[in-house]
Amino acid sequence: MKRANTASRARGFTLVEVMVAVIVICIGLLGIAKMQALALSNMTASRLRSLAAIEAASLAAAMHSNRAYWANNPPITTVLNPAGAPVVTSTDGALQAQAIADMGNLNACLGTSGGGAQCPNAVQLAGYDLARWLTNLQGLLPNSNSTISCPAIAGNAAPPACTIQITWSEVAVAMTSQEAAQQATGNNVGQGFDTPTYTLYVEP
Repeated sequence: MKRANTASRARGFTLVEVMVAVIVICIGLLGIAKMQALALSNMTASRLRSLAAIEAASLAAAMHSNRAYWANNPPITTVLNPAGAPVVTSTDGALQAQAIADMGNLNACLGTSGGGAQCPNAVQLAGYDLARWLTNLQGLLPNSNSTISCPAIAGNAAPPACTIQITWSEVAVAMTSQEAAQQATGNNVGQGFDTPTYTLYVEP
């Protein structure tokens, strides 16, 4: 009789051990799942930031190829906001009108006309470049906004200078309850994680 009680107690202890082991394994698996979600979030953020850098470099190349406009027409400030009305606002009314018109026809400057360029005018080409660039940016970066600022030149010998600034939205995975509370209130102060900004300095 005593031996049976001992065996019963041993079986119960073994069951408790199994239950504890299962709980520990479940906690570990939850931690691994959380780290996997964080890794995927970081990978997505890195991809978006790389795309922002590539797109900024693309517009810089277009500005270099159209120095007749960008190097000779400061000061110019142009804001591209796909969610705005209008989507393009600029201190140069001609550039603004051309970019908005070309948003509906992204083939406006392709090919030739009468043996010459389809868009021989510098402002036409600049507006077309902005329209195509804004369309690409809208498809690649969520909730993207951009500003191209070309301030006045301080002296005649100073080279023209412009700044391309791109902002967009990112969704981050919170690892702690404090980060989750900050994300819920939109209070990621100092991190710039929800709306990162990429800035590129260009000399057309």
